[in-house]
Amino acid sequence: MSSENRAAPLYCPYCGEEDLRPHEAAHGAWECHACARVFSVKFTGLLSRAVTR
Repeated sequence: MSSENRAAPLYCPYCGEEDLRPHEAAHGAWECHACARVFSVKFTGLLSRAVTR
């Protein structure tokens, strides 16, 4: 699956605002125009065991 098929973040993880745009200097990075931060979200993997509640 290419990164173009992945969902974009809906809000900034730092300030919660929704004014996000792709950051042109880094692939997969997003810039928040409310708090002027640049961040990226990375999927690390799945747990090896089932999570129970």
